[in-house]
Amino acid sequence: MRKDDVLRLIDAIHRERGVDREILFHALEEALSLSVRKKLGVEEGYEVIVNRKDGSTRVIGPEGGDEGVELPSAEELGRIAAQTFKQVFMQKIREAERDKVFAEYADLVGTIVAVKVEKQEGPNLFLSLPDGQEAILPRSERVQTERLHIGDRLRVLVKDIVKRGSRVEIVVSRKSKEFVEKLFAVEIPEIADGDVKVMKIARDPGYRTKVAVYSHNENIDVVGACLGVRGSRIRNVNDELRNEKIDIIEWSASLEELVVNALKPAKDIMVDHVFPDEESNSVLVLVADDQKPLAIGMGGRNVRLASEIVGWSMDLKTPTEYEQQLMAEGNVDGIEEEEPDVDDQAGDSFSEEA
Repeated sequence: MRKDDVLRLIDAIHRERGVDREILFHALEEALSLSVRKKLGVEEGYEVIVNRKDGSTRVIGPEGGDEGVELPSAEELGRIAAQTFKQVFMQKIREAERDKVFAEYADLVGTIVAVKVEKQEGPNLFLSLPDGQEAILPRSERVQTERLHIGDRLRVLVKDIVKRGSRVEIVVSRKSKEFVEKLFAVEIPEIADGDVKVMKIARDPGYRTKVAVYSHNENIDVVGACLGVRGSRIRNVNDELRNEKIDIIEWSASLEELVVNALKPAKDIMVDHVFPDEESNSVLVLVADDQKPLAIGMGGRNVRLASEIVGWSMDLKTPTEYEQQLMAEGNVDGIEEEEPDVDDQAGDSFSEEA
């Protein structure tokens, strides 16, 4: 290879693929060195050095000097050695491209990016990022109720960057709780600024998500800040999640208050009707007859997510059911017959529907 050809090759690959010139010179030296050793029938001891300024090459022998060894021509190298040179050189270029992409996207892990659905292969969707780089949305990170189609534009969470051979695999997610948390930070300035903090998220992807929020600033209405004027902020999040129901919960240091908030959209639950049992890490909650279905939710989803927010298991009973249980256990004096005053104990639900 002539000196001018070396420099032209390096410059062309640098412009086309954006790989640093020094990396290309190292790749060329390694490929040439391997080819020379293969031609000479030795395992080591011969290294090719390429001059960065004029493209000239020289072979360093086993003793560390030139020793009169010249770089063979392509014809002299032979077909096998020349093929080895090409394979090694292209492999090094692909590895350099992989490392470049990995470095560019490593800082994006845990952030939201906009993508376009390009194709589906088996259970996995392949997406294109704004710069054309490919990302993969595996089945394990998809919301099973979503029906995505080629050409759809959506947002995803960059979950991981993985090196696989000579390429980089950008793994994204729409299923994780962190995806919801990052969406809240994008849509709600108070969360992005740190004035409002997301304390905990419980999610059943595609169906319902509960987000517990808190602020040290007593002047901030944390629930109102998340909802926005006429629900504009939460609607943006809801649209991205394809109408997944979202309950905004005000976090409380009081277990009883947190239980009441977490069970929304069920209403009329009174704090003094919440009975914790620290030994079993469970809590008994008395709810009105007409509110129990809401508190439990379809398939037990609402109470399950509420338990995840609180961190305690929950047992929901109506006052009548609880009294009957006490009578069956022989403790008729357990509680007084009392039902909550619906008019006096009205609560709020921040879900668009039960």
